[in-house]
Amino acid sequence: MTRVLVVDDSALVRRLMAKLLADEAEFETAFARNGVEALEALSSFEPDVVTLDINMPDMDGLACLDRIMLERPTPVVMVSSLTTEGASQSVEALALGAVDVVQKPDGSISLAMETFGPSLLEKIRSARGARIRRTHRLTERVRRLTAAAVASRESHHPGHRTAATAPPEPVPEGVLEGLVLVGCSTGGPPALDALLGRLPDDFPWPIVVAQHMPAAFTGPLARRLDSLCRLPVMEVTQPTPLAPGRVYIGRGDADVVISETPEGPAVLPAPSSRNHAWHPSVDRLVETAMAVQSASRIVGILMTGMGYDGAAAMTQLRRAGGWTLAEAEETAVVWGMPGELVRTGGAAAVAPLHALAARLIQRTART
Repeated sequence: MTRVLVVDDSALVRRLMAKLLADEAEFETAFARNGVEALEALSSFEPDVVTLDINMPDMDGLACLDRIMLERPTPVVMVSSLTTEGASQSVEALALGAVDVVQKPDGSISLAMETFGPSLLEKIRSARGARIRRTHRLTERVRRLTAAAVASRESHHPGHRTAATAPPEPVPEGVLEGLVLVGCSTGGPPALDALLGRLPDDFPWPIVVAQHMPAAFTGPLARRLDSLCRLPVMEVTQPTPLAPGRVYIGRGDADVVISETPEGPAVLPAPSSRNHAWHPSVDRLVETAMAVQSASRIVGILMTGMGYDGAAAMTQLRRAGGWTLAEAEETAVVWGMPGELVRTGGAAAVAPLHALAARLIQRTART
């Protein structure tokens, strides 16, 4: 039996979610109207999973999540509105330790339960197996303080990199020196922070990321990573030439692919393929990259995530001469995708999250 704590200030939402979960015999459910009640239920109900609304009176979802991660780390699925502010808050929640986010329907939730309900159930089932560590929230606090100090120090220098002052450089003539492909899903945003945040500003290859996420959230995710990393980070919303030392985040609810253009290799959004179950599809990204770039000049990294997306294509990449790296089970929030890569023999190396960047730098170092 999985104990689910539903936290939402709307009586209608609580009623609809009560019915949704009651129809599934595997769940035992409790409810809270705000963050204060949710924290009280942590000790009395001891939930396995919490679904947490963001905008609530007395104590909002972000403040409540912060306390949950410190007092009793528990898998949390955020329930977010589709507003710009809601998307940014959701990305912040994922950075604070929430394992996933689900979009609250726009308009009448009662009319949208047919589509909203299955998505929520899938995310709750995925979250119950997630590994949540008390140290994660403390690490994020240190990360924030460090980023703030660096931003304050560098803002006094005219050469400080910003999206406005440092537009992407054109791709050099000829083929790319190399290409890094990164795939992740549940637990991915903080894992991307840990990987990309450790890369130097002279990293030599472009990096393309397929993070399973709705379209409303990939833009805020890219902007957050851009503010924290030494490398420029952007969301892929149109065909864009690949440039060394740039990070490209695939737009959610679509696929991200590599294509050859007259100007050289480019990354572009593509309608989601029916042949792939998750989007942006890691498998499709790797497959398209191998059609443009020699496998020996591609590095594939598969990090935390439910399911098996990316494992098949990265296994083929390794067999064709590419190099692949899987996040170790000990640090993955969900060891589905990287675990499948290891099981299929597709991982050339396995490393914990904190060591992935060093392994990548070593592999791509110019000789």
